[in-house]
This record gives sequence, structure tokens and C-alpha cells, in this order.
Amino acid sequence: MNSNGYRTKSAYSGTEALIYLEMQNFDAVLLDLMIPGLSGEELLLKIRQNKNMPVIIISAKDDKHTKIDMLKNGADDFISKPFDVDEVLARVESNLRRYNSEKNIYCKTNEIIFREINLNIDTREIKINGKDICLTSREFDILHLFIYNPKKVFTKSNIFESVWQENYMGDDNTINVHISNLRNKISKYAENEYIQTIWGIGYKLEV
Repeated sequence: MNSNGYRTKSAYSGTEALIYLEMQNFDAVLLDLMIPGLSGEELLLKIRQNKNMPVIIISAKDDKHTKIDMLKNGADDFISKPFDVDEVLARVESNLRRYNSEKNIYCKTNEIIFREINLNIDTREIKINGKDICLTSREFDILHLFIYNPKKVFTKSNIFESVWQENYMGDDNTINVHISNLRNKISKYAENEYIQTIWGIGYKLEV
């Protein structure tokens, strides 16, 4: 996967995977059912409690009932072992295309396009209507977070802990200033308002 431009993170137990999923946002999950700790079946159910990224099962448990149960419980695809690497890659790309089209996002391995906005993940450059705009590292990460989760309402705590990777101590001013600056920079080039305030809760992407 890495050689094809994807950034991956490996977990060696279901419990470890759940910790990563709670700390970070991922575009897709490749899930083996026979893993230590929390089982693959249990992890799938926990993922589907609050996340909707594609989950592709890769397992030697290839009987019909297992496949049906996993698909009913929220898996998007099932690949039996032994598998062909090219087939796995093709299925990942297919599921990501479908997932991103539902979010109104076009995504390459290093580029995200949402309406007028084009983000390059590798170079951390952003264009709006073809014009370069200059964002700070935190502003870029906040916008990236919103665009990858367009239907999610983020509390200030969510934003701070996702972007700063630190515990939120209630410093509203830090988030307010960054959101205000980000809005001002976007508004100079975009025809639409992108960041919506949800009063009493936080912010979300205007879709």
C-alpha cells in the first residue's frame, strides 16, 4: 500500500487498532478477523457505532456465513486469504471512490478536491479557484479535518485534540482565533462560506 502512495498504520491487536481509531481519522480500514485481543468481529461493531469509512475484511475465515455476517454488520467488502495484492489495491481504490463521492470529495493519494478547494497533502499547499492561499500549519490541519469529515460537527475539544494532538484544557480562544483566521483567508477567494458555526456545540463544514 505504501508503495502505491497510501500512508498506512499497522495495529497488531484489535485493542490497539481501536485506540488508533479513537485518536486519528482514517480513510479506510483493512481488518483481519483473527487478531489478538478485541476480535475483528467485535472491532467492526465498534467502528460502526460512530464511523463510516470503508472497512474491508481480509480473512482466512471464508465460509459463506462469516461473509454474510460481516457484510450485514457493516463491512463494505470481504477478501479471502490467500489474496492477490493487486486485487486488494483495486478494491481499496474502488471503496474509496464510492466513499468520497458520497462526501462530495474527489481524492487522489496526495490530493483532495472539495468544490472550489484543492488541498495537496504532500506539499501542504492549498488552492481556491486555482489561486494559491497561504495557511499556517494548524489552519491547514483544521481545514483538512473538516473536509475529510464533512457531515461531522466538531467540538472545540475535538478540533484541538485532533490537530494539536494534546489534551484540551478549555482554551476557547486558541480555536476561535484559528477558525476566524481560516474563514477570513478562505473568504478572499471562495464564493461560498465553508465553515459553519453550530451554536453551543462547535463547527462543521458547510456542504
